[in-house]
Amino acid sequence: MKPRTRNRRPGFSRRAQYGLFFSYVVAVAGIVIGLGLILVAHFDPVGFGAIRGLALDLTTPVSTAGRSLVDGIGGGVQTVSAYINAGSQNAAMRAELDHDRQALVRARILALENARLRRLLRLVEGNVDPVAVARIVGSTGTSSRRLATLNAGSLNGVRPGQPVRSPEGLVGRVVETGLTAARVLLITDNASVVPVRLARGGLAALAAGRGDGSLELRPLGAGSNPFHRGDIVLTSGTGGLYPPDVPVAVVLRRDGDIAIAWPLADPARLDYAVVEPPYIGVPAPAAIPTVTP
Repeated sequence: MKPRTRNRRPGFSRRAQYGLFFSYVVAVAGIVIGLGLILVAHFDPVGFGAIRGLALDLTTPVSTAGRSLVDGIGGGVQTVSAYINAGSQNAAMRAELDHDRQALVRARILALENARLRRLLRLVEGNVDPVAVARIVGSTGTSSRRLATLNAGSLNGVRPGQPVRSPEGLVGRVVETGLTAARVLLITDNASVVPVRLARGGLAALAAGRGDGSLELRPLGAGSNPFHRGDIVLTSGTGGLYPPDVPVAVVLRRDGDIAIAWPLADPARLDYAVVEPPYIGVPAPAAIPTVTP
């Protein structure tokens, strides 16, 4: 005997039937309300205006709340976006600032280098033809010795006994040469003695190296110590070798009968130096012969 089966469509539940029914009811109600509003608008415009005002009053709070929600979400998105953009912009600005700072440093280095080269050019274009223009490639300092190395030697005409100077002042003299390099005895070496004169007044003195990077100034004349802090001493040209009027050092302090000075041409800060021929001095004028009548 076969069991009884219910006569219904497979997959069609009662809940679906109720939903379909209510959707029909809502659609019919909407059509009826729409027709009613059309009739009211046609036969009673004043009443239709009141209905529209009531609908406006009812929907305004909903619209306001929705607009506030949308504005809030939009503002939050803009804030997050602005924060992210600000971070990327700050990173870009920092990178640009670092690049500009590096460019400024390079420009200042080039300006200093150009200034040194211009001073060197004026020195080379002076009255004395230089033997060579060389780079100072190294300097050595022990307890008493102060030496520097030039990248020019006998192939460039450099010989022992030639003075070496820079735009800032006197550096020293050549004591040893190779084919492409030369050794310079600095004026701060213990074995260096340079005849100098005080720029203020022309008083003669001797500048002797102390071996510690400084110079000792000793006046040749008797009397009180003539040096003052800040005085400049120049080469006097006495005895030959060093040409006159080359800046040598600036006085730091007085120490009894002598003064302690610091060289104006510091090899540690120099790039180039000029090797000049030894100064011979101005020969004495020839005697004018007398004629006996």
